[in-house]
Amino acid sequence: MRKFPFLTAILLICLSVVSTFAQNANVKPSVVTGEVASISAEKMVLKTAGGDVEAALSGATKYMRVPPETPKLSAAVAATFADISVGDKVAVTGILADDKKSIPAKAVYLMSKAAIAERQSNYLEDWKKRGTNGRVVGYNPQTSVITIATRSSGVEKNISVKPGANTEFYRYAPDSTEFSKAVKSQLADIEPNDEIRVLGNKNADGSEVEAEKIVTGAFVQRGGKIKAIDIEKKEVVITDSQTNKDVAVVLNDNSVLKQFPAELAQRFSGAGGGQGGFRPATQGGGQPTPQPAAQQNSGQTPGGPGQGGLRQGGGGIDDSRFQNIKLSDLKIGEAVGILVSKKSDPSRVTAVKLFTGVEPFLNRPQPGGGGGRQGGGGGASLNIPGLDGFGGN
Repeated sequence: MRKFPFLTAILLICLSVVSTFAQNANVKPSVVTGEVASISAEKMVLKTAGGDVEAALSGATKYMRVPPETPKLSAAVAATFADISVGDKVAVTGILADDKKSIPAKAVYLMSKAAIAERQSNYLEDWKKRGTNGRVVGYNPQTSVITIATRSSGVEKNISVKPGANTEFYRYAPDSTEFSKAVKSQLADIEPNDEIRVLGNKNADGSEVEAEKIVTGAFVQRGGKIKAIDIEKKEVVITDSQTNKDVAVVLNDNSVLKQFPAELAQRFSGAGGGQGGFRPATQGGGQPTPQPAAQQNSGQTPGGPGQGGLRQGGGGIDDSRFQNIKLSDLKIGEAVGILVSKKSDPSRVTAVKLFTGVEPFLNRPQPGGGGGRQGGGGGASLNIPGLDGFGGN
């Protein structure tokens, strides 16, 4: 399960602390943020991005609790030393030693592990209840209304997303679908065919959403058979099934590797002789309209950004049920599907996700004579359920 970016909230507190101290020109404040590794009456050891830092505690140290839902100094309330536990997130103010390994704690701002967990649970539940996944298919610049296509129970539906003055916009990083790595964005950054997640209240018939948060990203699916594997470099080379060209695939620490279940692959690709779970929608004269994975897998009850929430009505697939695999499990000649940034170099990509067991999808005829969504160097998106920007691990 992905983590909500509470370290960002801590950072906001730090900025407020620095601003407060800066009012006194004679004070050069330091703010150290991290997770409590150990604590005693005299000191607290923090795990920080730059290594462990020892915070010296005294009777003069001030303790404050910051609610995770309102990460501002103005919302902080008085706390005590006894409120702090191992695993809590804290920001410590004081003067950091030259070796950056110790700091006398003037104040400790606390976000407790239990409070963060509760906030995270409430946050994800809110996205499940009021979240909508889909694909951007239109935009009206006069009204700022975004039209998105969703798919549930095999039926395509367009929904109008209405941003407001206070709507928060985020953009996934090119090589990640983790919300903690998403950056602040704006309406102008949204592009056609973007995968989109919206948090907000729907109207009675579900045709409109008043958007509170909007998260978008531009991803595409590619696939092929593995030609080479380099465990040390964390790279594989595949021969793209649609371009017949070699592609270097980089796997980093954030890449999600999973095995697509054989039975589901046969069923959803149509290779098993059944109807399959995902079929192209039609427009007007009945011609099939290729549907990208983002649209096909869009149910009406997603998890939070970067979460593998269950989709209702059979409209999608939750990849958290798939078996996790490692790079060492991959084999030469094995068929894989990958999710990559739409703007990747066609010859070298970083895999956001990699699925094995997808040969039935690579072998099936593409809708409309091979006309899936284009991207990632010209190959059509493969429409593999779960291999999208909405899943989690």
